[in-house]
Amino acid sequence: MNNNRVIFGGALAGALIGLIAALLLNRRAKKNESETAITAGEGLKIGVLVFGLLRAIASIKDD
Repeated sequence: MNNNRVIFGGALAGALIGLIAALLLNRRAKKNESETAITAGEGLKIGVLVFGLLRAIASIKDD
C-alpha cells in the first residue's frame, strides 16, 4: 500500500510542477509578445536539469 501511495504522490507532484512550468512559459511569452515556444537549447538545458534532479532523488537513501 505504501508503494502505491508514493507513486501516486510523485505523479501528482509531477503534474503540478508541469502545470506551473506551463503557466510560467505562457507568462513569459505574453510578456515578450511572442509565441509560446522554447528553443532547442532551452529544451536541452531543462532536460539536463530534470535528469540531474531525478539522479539526486534516486540517490537520497544511498550511503
